[in-house]
Amino acid sequence: MTVHIGARPGEIAETVLMPGDPLRAKWAAETFLDNPVCVNEVRGMLGFTGTWRGHRVTIHGSGMGMPSLSIYANELIRDYGAQTLIRIGSAGAMQDAVRLRDIVLAMTSSTLSTPSRGMFRELNYAPCADFGLLQAAHAAAQAKAITTHVGGIYSSDVFYDERPDLNEQMMRHGILAVEMEAAELYTLAARYGRRALAVLTISDHLVTGEALPSEDRQSSFSDMVEIALKAAFA
Repeated sequence: MTVHIGARPGEIAETVLMPGDPLRAKWAAETFLDNPVCVNEVRGMLGFTGTWRGHRVTIHGSGMGMPSLSIYANELIRDYGAQTLIRIGSAGAMQDAVRLRDIVLAMTSSTLSTPSRGMFRELNYAPCADFGLLQAAHAAAQAKAITTHVGGIYSSDVFYDERPDLNEQMMRHGILAVEMEAAELYTLAARYGRRALAVLTISDHLVTGEALPSEDRQSSFSDMVEIALKAAFA
C-alpha cells in the first residue's frame, strides 16, 4: 500500500491504462477486461486489475491535471513496478483537420509547466512518447480504419484557459489538441525508464465549438481503449 493506492503487492499489473475519470476506469475495466477486480478505491480513485486476451492489465484513474497524475504515476512506477503506462482520455482539437471522434496519438507534449518543472531549472525539457507504443497504436488504429493523427499536443495546467494568444500560436505551430496530463506522464516515464503513450479521443473542438454529446462519447472512447490495449501487447 502507498499513501494514495491501497492495492497489495502483486495486485497492480505491469501494464496500466490511465483514464482521468475513475468512473471511466470502472467502465473500461468492466467492458474490456476479464474478471476485473477492484484493487484501489482510496479517496474515490478507482483501480481495477484483470486480463485482456490473457495479459494482465490494470486500469487506474489518474484524476484531472498533471499534479494528480504525477501522484498516481509515481506510486504505480516506484511502488508497484508499472512498466507501461498509457493515458486514455479526451482532448480538444486545435486544428481544422482534426474532427470529433478522431484519435490523436501524442508524439510530444508541450506545456507551460509540470510538477517536474523545478528539477530542470533553465532547461526546456521536451517530453515524448515511447516510439514502439506509438508505432503499435498507429498500426492498431489503421487496422480499424479509424481516422488518426500523430503529432504534438499541449498539456495545459488549467481547464478554464484565458490565453487566446497562446492558443493561436499553438495552432499556428501545428499543435493537434489540448489535454491536461500527458506531459508529466511522459516526463516520469523518461525519468524511470518506462514506456508511455497518450491515446486521446477528440471530444470537443476549440476552433469550431463542436462537442460530442454525452451519449455519443462511450462508443467513441471504446476505440481508444482497444487501440491502447493492442499497442501495449503488440
